[in-house]
Amino acid sequence: MKTITIKEIIQKFSLEVLSGHDQLHRIIKRTKVRRPGLEFMDKFDFITTEYIQILGKNEVNYLHTLTFEECKLRIANIVQYDPPCIIITSQQEEPLGLVEYCTEENIPVLRTRDSMSELTAKLDAYTVKAMAPEIAVHGVCLNVSGIGILLRGKSGLGKSETAHTLICRGHRLIADDIVVLKKLSPQTLIGTHDEKNKEFLALRSIGLLNVVRLYGRAAFQEETRIALDIELTQWEDNALNNELELETKFVDYMGVQIPYIQIQLQPGRDIASLIEAAANNWYLHQQGYSAAEEFIKRIEEEMSE
Repeated sequence: MKTITIKEIIQKFSLEVLSGHDQLHRIIKRTKVRRPGLEFMDKFDFITTEYIQILGKNEVNYLHTLTFEECKLRIANIVQYDPPCIIITSQQEEPLGLVEYCTEENIPVLRTRDSMSELTAKLDAYTVKAMAPEIAVHGVCLNVSGIGILLRGKSGLGKSETAHTLICRGHRLIADDIVVLKKLSPQTLIGTHDEKNKEFLALRSIGLLNVVRLYGRAAFQEETRIALDIELTQWEDNALNNELELETKFVDYMGVQIPYIQIQLQPGRDIASLIEAAANNWYLHQQGYSAAEEFIKRIEEEMSE
C-alpha cells in the first residue's frame, strides 16, 4: 500500500497548521478518518489505532466546557491511539490545552473551514485513492459510452489510432501508452494516467497530440472504473467462431477479475465500432439482458407453435 504524508493533505485541502510544523512528514497509514467518541473517555483495545482524528462542533464544544487540565486529559486519551494528526473543522477556535498537549506529543493540529461531513467525505475519498495498491500496464484507457475500457495489444497494432477514432466519435481518453491501475476494493479497479501522459495521445506518422487542445475538455477524463479488458491481436484464419454467445473470460489485475475480450485485426474491420458494440453489450448484460437468450426464446416459441 502506498503512503502519504500530513504535508500532502495540507496542500491538497488547504489546511491551516496550528502546531507541529516540524512533524508534517508524519506518514498516514489508514485510508479512513475517525471522529472520536469513546476515545475521549478511556483507552479501549478494540478501537483501531493510527487514524486521523477529526473534531467537529460537538467535540470542540464539549472540550470547551472543560478546564485546561481536563481538556489535556481527554486529548491524552485520543493521543494514545497514535493519530498522525488532529483536525479541527468549521474554523472553530481550538480548545484550551489541545495545541499545548499535542505540541508536547509531536502531533500536528490542523484546522479547516470545511464542516465535519464535508472534510470526512473528501479525506476518505482522497486517502482511499492515494493509498490504493497500483500497477502500471502498457495500453490505452478510454471511457466509451460511460464504460471504462482497457485496450491492450502489442506495439504497432493500432491501439492509439483506434483510441483517436473513438475520441472523434465523442468518447473520452483516460491514458495512452502507460495506464495506471488502482485497486480500490476487491471488485473495483480504476484506470488513470501517470500525470506525465495526461491528455496526450501518441500517433505514428503524426506525433504527440493534446486531445484537450484539439477536441475540447469533453475528449479527456481523469479516471474511469475498468469494466472491460480488450486485447487487439493479429488475425488468425479459422480462429474466430460464430457462437450465439461466447463464454465470458476474465483477466486478473491485483486480484480484481475483469471481463476479457479479444478482437482480431484485419483490413476492413471497424475496430472502433466493435469496441463500442462490446461496451454497450457489456452494459446490457449488467441490466440482465442477453441477445442470445432472447433469440433462443423466439426460436423455441416458434417451434412450440
